[in-house]
Amino acid sequence: MNGVAGTVLAVLLSLVSAAGYALAAVAQARLAAAPSTPTGRGALRALLARGQWWWAVGLNAAGALAHVAALHYGPLTLVQPLGALTLVAALPLGAYTARRRVTRTEWRGALWTLAGLVGLVAVTGPAAPGEALSLRESLVVAAATALLIAVLAGGRRTGRTEGGAARGGVRAGGLGHATASGVASGVASALTQTLTAALTLGLPGGTPAWWQTATLALLISAFAMGGLLLSQTAYRGGLAAPLAVVNLSNPAAAAVLGVALLGETFRAGAWGWLAAAAGALAAARGVVLLTTGTAAPSPSPSPEAAQMPAQAGPMEAGQGSGAADAPGAPLAAAGSGAAPGPGGLAPEPGGSTSLAEALGGALAPVPEAEPAR
Repeated sequence: MNGVAGTVLAVLLSLVSAAGYALAAVAQARLAAAPSTPTGRGALRALLARGQWWWAVGLNAAGALAHVAALHYGPLTLVQPLGALTLVAALPLGAYTARRRVTRTEWRGALWTLAGLVGLVAVTGPAAPGEALSLRESLVVAAATALLIAVLAGGRRTGRTEGGAARGGVRAGGLGHATASGVASGVASALTQTLTAALTLGLPGGTPAWWQTATLALLISAFAMGGLLLSQTAYRGGLAAPLAVVNLSNPAAAAVLGVALLGETFRAGAWGWLAAAAGALAAARGVVLLTTGTAAPSPSPSPEAAQMPAQAGPMEAGQGSGAADAPGAPLAAAGSGAAPGPGGLAPEPGGSTSLAEALGGALAPVPEAEPAR
């Protein structure tokens, strides 16, 4: 395959990868915003029992495979920036499922984040391809990452309440979980590189024993699944800002490992450091805009509130045309998707769900709810 055809194929695969990640993020955000989604004990068991969760896992896996294939046909400097289009694709998809328009602030935040992410990726590529962590370094990195994730994800979590402070707590916790998710995924990528080197007998320090290779595989699985579950928790506070933080912290974690342990450095020397700092500032501004420009998820109505429209007069009962205004209606959370209506995203655990039904329930707009009588 000639250079032009390979580049075109790499671009197409990168777009497929971004679309897969975006669809998975929107589906996860809708599932996180569903009122029936448990948040206490048994939440993980209930999540794993839902077919929509596994479709989201499959979409994430498809996006990862397309990304790897794109790297086979195209250079890292082309494929990595195109991967940042995940945020640009997820933003209108999330707004579509919530039956609203993307605000100007959200578009500005997405563009700032995209520019910062592209700038970071452009100056933090590997200086020496083929480098990998040693087994000892891998274990140290895994232990340090586990502690960091515990700190980031161990903050105070608040449920869905009507108070503004509670919503702010959910958002702050969401960004912490999103950062932990990106770090976990970045470390999983670095450990995957080490496992590949071990399987090809190119690992620094000699040929590893079978149990050492198995340990690496278990660590990779743990961090990959942990990153996915952490992102699921992060989307309780919205879609756009947590997704932006995940996309930023992933390459940032990989860059830190490369500079600290693999002898990599920023391209263009001192100018590379300045470009990386400028990219980080631009991305931070984008995350702030996405956080402040997206409405918080609507709280679930209390039983007392659900009975109020029945006691109101005809004029009062007819007010509120949106789905969020009706008692018991699905959540229409701005930026995080809406909870499914009948036949939507949350079937009964154990029920079978086809791909068309799963994607239709995950991405279809939420119908307007009729006022209670």
